[in-house]
Amino acid sequence: MDVNVWWLAYPLLGAAVGFFAGLLGVGGGGIMVPMLTSLFLAQGFPQAQVMHLALGTSMAAIVLTSVSSLRAHHRHGAVRWDVVRLITPGILLGTFGGTFIASRVDTVPLAIFFSLFMAYVSAQMLLNIKPKPSRELPGPVGMSAAGLGIGGFSALVAIGGGSLSVPFMSWCNVKMQNAIGTSAAIGLPIAIAGTVGYLVNGWGAPDMPPLTLGFIYLPALVVVAATSMFFAPLGAKLAHRLPVATLKKVFAGVLVLLSAKMLHSLFG
Repeated sequence: MDVNVWWLAYPLLGAAVGFFAGLLGVGGGGIMVPMLTSLFLAQGFPQAQVMHLALGTSMAAIVLTSVSSLRAHHRHGAVRWDVVRLITPGILLGTFGGTFIASRVDTVPLAIFFSLFMAYVSAQMLLNIKPKPSRELPGPVGMSAAGLGIGGFSALVAIGGGSLSVPFMSWCNVKMQNAIGTSAAIGLPIAIAGTVGYLVNGWGAPDMPPLTLGFIYLPALVVVAATSMFFAPLGAKLAHRLPVATLKKVFAGVLVLLSAKMLHSLFG
């Protein structure tokens, strides 16, 4: 297929990622990873590396979108910076360490793990699962342990951590508005640590396509990130006019279908 087709596919992907991020307040990894995996396979990239390239490229793209999201929530006073300070050391260590695990797992098992995690995220959305508040936030040691777990899982599936950190903070009696805003702030260290980790682990990997930096494919990163930042404000504006509860259910179905398509591409 002509190379110009991919320059069309990447901005369309970025538009979808940005729109849903603004509309539903979700990170783009659930869309980016399966779509990039399928696109990379179609471009003839080595199957052994496509999942790692998709994860690394998604993490790098999330850096820019997380900055925008953090600023918006901070302006509304929704970020609990005391929580951010306590959890960030564990987040950085867990995310960076998680990239070392991901880089040593073969593409197919990694894709299966990603798909199962997306099924969990989709179930959260479809059933509107929220843990009952039952306790206070733990101390520094407990917060570091929570950060390790959230960061590690986030690195393995290239997400900003919201599907884990929001339920954790809600369980610890943090108001939902603050849990969402604080999760947006936590997404930045997750994205930075994950990007550095995938860059380091992919450095010098064999049979990599041109224009890669570690496990980051630069053309996809630049185009997807640029278009997603443009479409995120549009999604945010429409969030107050469209039936978001219904759209979340549609989005959950889309995540499952994209993951299934990715698995079909790999096994096919």
